[in-house]
Amino acid sequence: MMTERIFLSSPHMSGKEQSYIEEAFTTNWIAPLGPNVDAFERQIADYVEVADAAATSSGTAAIHLALELLGVSKVDTVFCSTLTFIASANPILYTGATPVFIDSEEKTWNMSPVALERALVQAKQNGKMPKAVIIVNLYGQTAMMDELVALCEEYSVPIIEDAAESLGSYYKGKPSGSFGKFGVFSFNGNKIITTSGGGMLVSNDVEALKQARFLATQARDAAVHYQHSIVGYNYRLSNILAGVGRAQMEVLNERVKSRRAVFNRYVNELGNINGFDFMPELEGTYGNRWLTTLTLNPEKVKTPPYELIEELSKENIEARPVWKPLHLQPLFEGCKFYAHDENDVVSERLFKQGVCLPSGSNMTLEQQKKVIENIKHVIGVNNFSIHSAE
Repeated sequence: MMTERIFLSSPHMSGKEQSYIEEAFTTNWIAPLGPNVDAFERQIADYVEVADAAATSSGTAAIHLALELLGVSKVDTVFCSTLTFIASANPILYTGATPVFIDSEEKTWNMSPVALERALVQAKQNGKMPKAVIIVNLYGQTAMMDELVALCEEYSVPIIEDAAESLGSYYKGKPSGSFGKFGVFSFNGNKIITTSGGGMLVSNDVEALKQARFLATQARDAAVHYQHSIVGYNYRLSNILAGVGRAQMEVLNERVKSRRAVFNRYVNELGNINGFDFMPELEGTYGNRWLTTLTLNPEKVKTPPYELIEELSKENIEARPVWKPLHLQPLFEGCKFYAHDENDVVSERLFKQGVCLPSGSNMTLEQQKKVIENIKHVIGVNNFSIHSAE
């Protein structure tokens, strides 16, 4: 008999969303834009401690707008983390520019300052600097921002901080998403908070975000009739969905606490297994632990990641591999890639050895117990002592 599926990261409603949705219906603010959008933007800007925020239809749209605001075109290159979902890099192609991929490092799994510096040095030697660097905060863990920001400042290259997975995370007391010229968040259904679909572009450059809103609403000129002088997009967020976001923001800190508790329980039960290595948390940072991820050392764990994922699936438990590095994707074949270490490409190793475990903030103790029991069964470990302590 098939039991109820345990998802990787399912939506977790607060129960207050309906009141904001009802408000939108009552006031007939059904189309994109409206009071919920304005309030949601302010909530995010205040939380991230930036000057302004512009709500978009997706995180991907927000990245595209950031690239457009930076003037990226087909003659340009854009550096991007390689270990990430493809949405981080697809907007580079929208502009016609060429992506260049940067490897990960061990301490955060994010962009390697060593590899980035090598890429920047070579770019300067070639007389063609990147128009932007897209730094991704993977699985809720912030990158080594001090080193990366210093390099980008040294070479005068603006940063787009792809914080799609890291809302609620902090780097040395500063909110994730606030480090670059632009920061980007996603509210897709599987994120730590959701609006079903949606995103946010944040910045301290208020004028730039005014232009972002202009571009996101079909770039309509200030005229009585419909007049358009430049290409625009249909990228703004629905007022109804923004209402969902307002309620979700009210419980964001609770969701982060719950995800970190899920992570800690996994570590308590599985962390002592020889060859199980969980994604580290850099000293001085506080990750939202959007997904609990770990690697299985093939020299110590006989069960390979794909076999574990398959066996969990048989028990109706959703687990997934770590993102396939973008420089290995067929779409980006031929693009330049800079490794952290030529003898040990970190992103490729993480992909081959990595597993993402069910991590939802609404996952019950019994569900997590089932996941852990099945993992131990697959690899041949039997002891079990899960409890509710965070």
